[in-house]
Amino acid sequence: MTSASGTSEFGAFLKACRAQLTPQDVGLPETGSPRKVTGLRREEVAQLAAISVDYYTRLEQGRVRASGTVLATLARALRLDDDQQSYLYELTGRSDARQNRRGPAQRVRPAVRRLLGQLPQTPAIVLGDRLDILAWNPAATALYTDFARLPAAGRNYLRLLFTHPAFRDLHRQWEHDARDAVAALRMQAAADPDDPELARLVGDLSVQDPDFRTWWAEHRVNSSGHGTKQYRHRLVGDLTLDCDTWNSPDGSGQRLMVLTAEPGSPSHDALRILTSWTAQENLNRA
Repeated sequence: MTSASGTSEFGAFLKACRAQLTPQDVGLPETGSPRKVTGLRREEVAQLAAISVDYYTRLEQGRVRASGTVLATLARALRLDDDQQSYLYELTGRSDARQNRRGPAQRVRPAVRRLLGQLPQTPAIVLGDRLDILAWNPAATALYTDFARLPAAGRNYLRLLFTHPAFRDLHRQWEHDARDAVAALRMQAAADPDDPELARLVGDLSVQDPDFRTWWAEHRVNSSGHGTKQYRHRLVGDLTLDCDTWNSPDGSGQRLMVLTAEPGSPSHDALRILTSWTAQENLNRA
């Protein structure tokens, strides 16, 4: 339990850190109006950390205790160096998310991998914790991108939506799809709000993208397992695909996302052409 003196020091430390930064330091625009405080305002720190101003105020006043995820976003928002981050976690009695070892690797069952391979014209992806992309088939590569060429840490559906230009441009209804993905992550986060990998992901995206900050702070949740996605592919044009997601029966929390098109529709034909081209390219490379 954090002591009263530690709580008071935590609030003082936050104030001191924000006083050392300017809006330009953290990528915020200048409003042109005179500033009554040195450094960042509470409202600006709250915006960068994707939390409400009231919640941040209570943090500085020592009236609430920050979760691991909030600490990680505050550390990034305030541009804390390694020593400052260690001190921040020490003050709150939380374990330092940077020092936590990664949990065991999320393994995809062999039967699921076989299923992926047996869907030659159907894009399919296995999603794990935090919407990590664990496995995919050639059709998913043809539609989205070559996930194998991405670093393992970058194979995350939400991270790609917000930081990968080609992945983002593929989605004709990007805002709708991105907000749904944020809501899905928020739903998952309830199971383990202090997950250090979740803290890193939310912290990174909160600092990098203002839309993510806004939508994460809304606390919208979504567990829907089906819907429709609109794509615009550089090779075959517009695609309208049904998206269905099934939970794994083994209790791993993994989910299989499958994209299909109505037989005989333009999208079905385009998807068939796209996967055929990709298959031929793979043969040529072999």
